[in-house]
Amino acid sequence: MTDLDAAGLAAQHTWNTRYSEHTSTPHVAPVLRDYQHLLPRLGRALDLACGLGGNALCLAAHGLDTWAWDVSDVAVARVQNLAQQRGLTLHAEVRDVVAAPPAPASFDVIVVSRFLERALAPALMDALRPAGLFLYQTFTAVTVGEAYGPRNPAYRLAPQELLTLFRGLHVVVYREEGDIGDRTQGLRNEALLIAQKG
Repeated sequence: MTDLDAAGLAAQHTWNTRYSEHTSTPHVAPVLRDYQHLLPRLGRALDLACGLGGNALCLAAHGLDTWAWDVSDVAVARVQNLAQQRGLTLHAEVRDVVAAPPAPASFDVIVVSRFLERALAPALMDALRPAGLFLYQTFTAVTVGEAYGPRNPAYRLAPQELLTLFRGLHVVVYREEGDIGDRTQGLRNEALLIAQKG
């Protein structure tokens, strides 16, 4: 567990309040759910800013040595309880991922969903081991229909921004459908990237 500074404690309070009110089962982000076949059979995986841990539980069920980090101790406790109920082994930890990003070459898989801290991009790329897989999905500035997600535009991606932020990785899959075509179908209001370290 990382000691939290004032900013970390404020974030923890905000997210603890939100997760205390959240009663539904955690979901797996489409970037992981729809592309599990790309995961390695073995290795060390991280669900960064894991929230209620849907991605971490999926990674652990796949057989990876899985870590789940979040600033919310409420969320981390729920992830641990769900893992125990499902007979899964994972390491859930309260951690301010901005103040304490992962160490270089420490993970074979990193998943990030619905979290955006642009300054972390270099550290996340460095944290991948050779041939490591990076899966990222979060909100876009271009929205369709009733927008959901953060109201603050700073927490929304500009068009094709994920490709810029993680240009040091080899792109395997990229989706960002914006507002073109039949807007009732497809991936809207979010972008996803799957990339690999060379």
